[in-house]
Amino acid sequence: MLAPAERTRYEAYRQPADRLRFLTGRVLARTVAGRYLGVPPTSVELDATCPDCGKQHGKPRIPGNDLELSISHAGQRVGLAVAVGTSIGLDVESTSRSSGDDLLNYALSDAELDAVAGRPAAERARLFFTYWARKEALMKATGLGLKVPLRSITLAPPEAPPALLASAHDALDPATTAIVDLDAGQGYAAAVAALTANGLTVNQRWWRAADFGELKPSR
Repeated sequence: MLAPAERTRYEAYRQPADRLRFLTGRVLARTVAGRYLGVPPTSVELDATCPDCGKQHGKPRIPGNDLELSISHAGQRVGLAVAVGTSIGLDVESTSRSSGDDLLNYALSDAELDAVAGRPAAERARLFFTYWARKEALMKATGLGLKVPLRSITLAPPEAPPALLASAHDALDPATTAIVDLDAGQGYAAAVAALTANGLTVNQRWWRAADFGELKPSR
């Protein structure tokens, strides 16, 4: 199911697990998009052209169609977000990774740092990856990725519903963004974001590898 440029990316990964995550994301995207469009997965064209360098490592899209896609993977999770006519972003993070002070200071705004200050280390790490997944989802929705500095956006405190409170970057406006946390299972944080003023309703489905051919939800 991989296009030549995708096969090049696949073969460039040094670790087998990274290859499988990339492959699973692309196959899932083509299979789900094919069902939406009523065409075989192998006929779905995915264009991931980077607007800066022209290489195939940007946000995937289907040329000539208003179906929006976002792929994310971490650890044993591979996720796909799909919307029609609305820019979306999905991010999945493994919460088992280290989250020291250097990483917190790199990713969190001053207000967010205050919100996690003084909390136990385990809780601080959990909250950090919640923030991180929400921010990455927002940045992916813009199509700009890390061109939107993580510290340039401030999110609602962890106890409040997910929301963008302030942004120093023109690509994001609190009035036209929506964020929803996802249940990615124990050891993971995940969120989907959309550039919309109309709110966001998410239908989340799970699949096992054994169900992949028919895309039957496992729960």
